Amino acid sequence: MNGRLQGKHALVTAAGAGIGRATALAFAREGAQVLATDIDAAALASLAQEQPAITTQRLDVTRAEDIRALIEGQDAIDVLFNCAGYVHAGTILDTDDDAWQRSFRINVDGMYWLCRAVLPGMLERGRGSIINMSSVASSIKGVPNRFAYGTTKAAVIGLTRSIAADYVARGVRCNAICPGTVKTPSLGERVRALGGDEQAVWRSFTDRQPMGRLGTPEEIATLALYLASDESSFTTGTTHVVDGGWSN
Repeated sequence: MNGRLQGKHALVTAAGAGIGRATALAFAREGAQVLATDIDAAALASLAQEQPAITTQRLDVTRAEDIRALIEGQDAIDVLFNCAGYVHAGTILDTDDDAWQRSFRINVDGMYWLCRAVLPGMLERGRGSIINMSSVASSIKGVPNRFAYGTTKAAVIGLTRSIAADYVARGVRCNAICPGTVKTPSLGERVRALGGDEQAVWRSFTDRQPMGRLGTPEEIATLALYLASDESSFTTGTTHVVDGGWSN
C-alpha cells in the first residue's frame, strides 16, 4: 500500500530535533524521499541512525550560497518544510541590532532563500507544497518578551500568503503552521538557560495553556504531513493555529 507521500521528494530544515525531526520521520513513514538538514551534524547522525532511509546533510540556513548549492545538487523538491528558527527573548528595549538581525536572518531570510531556490522546479512541474513554520506569537497574538521573535514570525505569515497568492493558479501551494508552546529540546534549553527553579518555569508554560498541557512535536508533524500531501490540494495561503486554545 502506497503512503500519502509516495514518490515525493521532501526537504526538511531543522530536522535534527523537535518538530523538524518528528516531521522528517512522518514524511519518511508515508513514503517520501526525505532530505533532512540541520546545522547540528550530530543530531542528523542520530536521525539517520533512527531512520536510515532518510538522507541527511548539514545546512546553515543563514548562508544563501549553501542553500543554492544544496538545491542545485538535488532532485526536484516536491515538498519544502521550513522549520529552522531562533527564539530571542526580550522586549524591544532588550533587542540590540545583533539580536534583531540574527532573528531575521534565521527566521525570515532562510525561508526566503529556500523558497526562491525550490520554486522554479515546482513551477516547471506544475506542483509543489511549501510549509513555513510561523507561530501564534506573531500577528496572531502578542506574547510578552518575544518582540523580535513575534515580529519575524508575523513576517513569515506575510511571506507565506504572498507566495500563495502569486502561484495559486500554477499548482504550487504555500501554507504556514502557527504552533503555541510545544515541548521540544530547544524549549528545554531555554528553560535551563533561565536558571532558578526549572520546575516552576515549566509550570508557568503549562499554566497558561487552556488545555493544561504543552503540545508535542508529533502533533505538529501530523499537520505538516497533511499540508504536504495531496489531501490538502485545495488548501493554500492559510495560517493553521495549533495552540491548545491559547490564542482564543
